[in-house]
Amino acid sequence: MNQQQIERINELARKAKTTEGLTPEEKAEQAVLRRAYIDSVVGNLKGQLDNTVIVDEKGRRRKLKEKKEEE
Repeated sequence: MNQQQIERINELARKAKTTEGLTPEEKAEQAVLRRAYIDSVVGNLKGQLDNTVIVDEKGRRRKLKEKKEEE
């Protein structure tokens, strides 16, 4: 996600708040850009968490594990 895409998301959001609103094409573009932004944020967070370690009281380092869902 680059700065131009973020600026376009903000531009569409401002336009949506006006009385003019968005055209159907702009609404579709906004949805695509928002999904790309969310995917980018989630990917960055996963990357950070994959490189995060926990240090216990004895100084041992261990990587975070994915939490298993309870059934």
